[in-house]
Amino acid sequence: MTNRLWDWLKHQFTYQNSSTDQRACFWQTDLHSHLIPGIDDGVKVLEESMQCIRQLADWGIQKVITTPHVSHERYPNDSATILQGLKTLKQQVELEQLPVVIDVAAEYMLDDFFLQRLEAGPLLAFGPERYLLVETGWLARPLFLDEIIFRIQTAGYVPVLAHPERYPYYMHDPEGLAKLRDQGCLMQLNWMSLTGRYGAHTRTQAKLILKNNWVDFIGSDLHRPEDLPALQALFSSSFYDSLKAQPLRNKGL
Repeated sequence: MTNRLWDWLKHQFTYQNSSTDQRACFWQTDLHSHLIPGIDDGVKVLEESMQCIRQLADWGIQKVITTPHVSHERYPNDSATILQGLKTLKQQVELEQLPVVIDVAAEYMLDDFFLQRLEAGPLLAFGPERYLLVETGWLARPLFLDEIIFRIQTAGYVPVLAHPERYPYYMHDPEGLAKLRDQGCLMQLNWMSLTGRYGAHTRTQAKLILKNNWVDFIGSDLHRPEDLPALQALFSSSFYDSLKAQPLRNKGL
């Protein structure tokens, strides 16, 4: 998508005036976003958080599980910091009487310090199955990814790989993704990947993951109000109906 077209799309979109007569988020729970202000690369202030939450609620989302980054170097957030941010969000949602439940987990980077964090536990998981959202670096998959997945499972969590369609090293390695699934690692697709927000290569990979029915969770990965046009574009996309064929677990969260 060209910058000019993307700017036009953002100009045409006015989320304050959206209505629920559009095609809605039938998955009801949004998993994966960065809506606690000021603790990672997501929203900076509370009003930005609320702009995003109001729109998600208008689209039919009944529960938001926001997932701040946790990494040793860039975002060394701990559970106490994240839970304090949850308290702030909940208070504002209650004040505005929005029909949405707010909860938190985290998006854990599988860096050199992750296993130490796992051993120290407990980590911020979600759902009764204790799903654990994880991501890897962009340049290369972790050398001991198989071992890390196993260690997550033996600690009592179910690993969920965030946005597998975005990692360059999986672009030409569908066998690698299939192996992860065989190992019991679930997958969370970014909703914006289907609308071209991250480029054509990511969109192609997202289509492959859809084709293989590998989408266990759909998530917005919402970072700021400016992301909202790319999310809305899904409702008029052919991929919207394709999502209904996926084994989505969002509703059970």
